[in-house]
Amino acid sequence: MTDPLAGSGLVVVDKPAGMTSHDVVARLRRYFSTRRVGHAGTLDPMATGVLIVGIERGTKFLAHMVAATKSYDATIRLGASTTTDDAEGEVTGGASAASISEEQVRAGVEALSGDILQRPSSVSAIKIDGRRAHELVRAGVEVNLPERPVTVTRFDVLEFRREGDFLDVDVSVDCSSGTYIRSLARDLGESLGVGGHLTALRRTAVGPFLLSDAQPLDSLESSPKLSLSLDEALTRNFPVLPVTDEEADALAMGKWLEPRGLADTHAAVAPDGRAIALIREKGNRLSTVFVARPSTL
Repeated sequence: MTDPLAGSGLVVVDKPAGMTSHDVVARLRRYFSTRRVGHAGTLDPMATGVLIVGIERGTKFLAHMVAATKSYDATIRLGASTTTDDAEGEVTGGASAASISEEQVRAGVEALSGDILQRPSSVSAIKIDGRRAHELVRAGVEVNLPERPVTVTRFDVLEFRREGDFLDVDVSVDCSSGTYIRSLARDLGESLGVGGHLTALRRTAVGPFLLSDAQPLDSLESSPKLSLSLDEALTRNFPVLPVTDEEADALAMGKWLEPRGLADTHAAVAPDGRAIALIREKGNRLSTVFVARPSTL
């Protein structure tokens, strides 16, 4: 029997520079011949790397996808600040970084590591009264977003390059979801008194999805294929709870099971390997959070 979810799952795209995340979605709608395409974790046009895209029923899974951590490779240019905290904005100030030492940079990076308060970039996708911050900025509205707690678990300095009054610093960052690498560049430059902004950004991981999972966008035009089936997506993201065929049938109908003392969300997997649903204990019930394979399919 044909699997009704054979065309549902995730595509991990290696997003090229110069495209918005929505541009990628529009392309994949054509490539996969479906309107049911959505993305998780927006990447700026300048940025490249891991972009998670849901196809068909995979779009429903995106809201439940666990991506608590993200990883990036980036280049920070010290010596100039910009309106967007990256190379696409207009230069607003700065000072020569020619005298900034590598030790000063490393100390500044250390101060921006761990649990910190970060002010998001004013051109972020955060909503203010229903409108995106970057839309307000482009409309001429001054935007100052409040600081919020983020965690930078790794902020490694990889290489230094000097170019006149500028000091370019290649870094690698592991951080909590919601951390802005542009803001790290801005804050590092401010702490050193010379200004700073991003000149390159590549996302190398989103939760358990890695750059090694990613497919170049151009290759998907001639050979559109999922990176992970919906079954694989659920079991990659969540711990697995094996269930019997009878329990799988019940979960597929949205019914609850007896509690088992589980912590957090699990992927309920039938004996044949199908991921039926995401389940979580609520009170005295083991209830469905997301039914991947509803009985109505």
